[in-house]
Amino acid sequence: MRASRQVTVVASTLLILCLASSVILLRHVDQLRAGATLEEVLYISSPKLLKKLSLGYSGLLADIYWTRAVQYFGGKHHEGASEYKLLAPLLEITTTLDPHLTIAYEFGANFLAPAPPNGAGMPAKAIELVNNGIRSEPDNWRLYYELGFIYYIDMKDYAGAEKAFTRGSQVPNAHPFLKVLAAQMAQHAGDWQTARMMWGTAYATANDPAIRANAAAHIRALEVDRDVTALEIFTDEYKKRTGHAPATLSDLVAAGMLRGVPADPLGHPYKLGADGRVQVTDPDDLPFIQKGTPPGYVPPKKPKILPSD
Repeated sequence: MRASRQVTVVASTLLILCLASSVILLRHVDQLRAGATLEEVLYISSPKLLKKLSLGYSGLLADIYWTRAVQYFGGKHHEGASEYKLLAPLLEITTTLDPHLTIAYEFGANFLAPAPPNGAGMPAKAIELVNNGIRSEPDNWRLYYELGFIYYIDMKDYAGAEKAFTRGSQVPNAHPFLKVLAAQMAQHAGDWQTARMMWGTAYATANDPAIRANAAAHIRALEVDRDVTALEIFTDEYKKRTGHAPATLSDLVAAGMLRGVPADPLGHPYKLGADGRVQVTDPDDLPFIQKGTPPGYVPPKKPKILPSD
């Protein structure tokens, strides 16, 4: 009987401790929801320890940490910040608590990979995050696409992109376009058509309006870069023919080299700057362009991304 009573006392004590721990955890969750600071959220920075302490509430905690990651990135992005020190740890905690929270891999990678001010400028961390997602969701073709996209756009690693797209094309119900992308990486990586196709695919497959708008802005930027390159070939040819540079693009029209003054993707006519280079009317409306800006132009800290159609 004494041994039985000892077992009962020990079991009761353990039960009380577990219940007390659960109450403490739930109170902590309530504090997080009430608006605790990010430093308080990361007071316990070990994802594995947090999962052990969750006592079965790991899914709930994952949702909370994911919300904090979104809030953190949004606040930093609004400020035009150049550093996002807590972003990768928040995403690691989120996906450790819930390895099947697919949205955290897809959106988290989009937060991490692009260079500031558009993102955290940590493409290696983005690749690590997506690879973790693939290990948890090996049949999710979108994760392979995301991985290839990061390799291509942010890392300029075309062999890595080809490998990611090829792997993704082999999973069940994969989007057929992954095979096309893999082939493009092998044959034409780095050219304009491939970049245009990449961003076009991102636009066509995304459901989130912000991601579609970002893809559309990159497509417009590619079109501007192509247009400016072509127009400057015409201005150089005009100078060779006439011995002087054109004063306006209308001079090219008058010389029969253009049918009319061309417009940028937003419908605004291109123009010639004082230095004789082709410029867009308002570069702030066309973030991500590499050409067509006036000398000394400094883009805004927060890019002006117009809503997509």
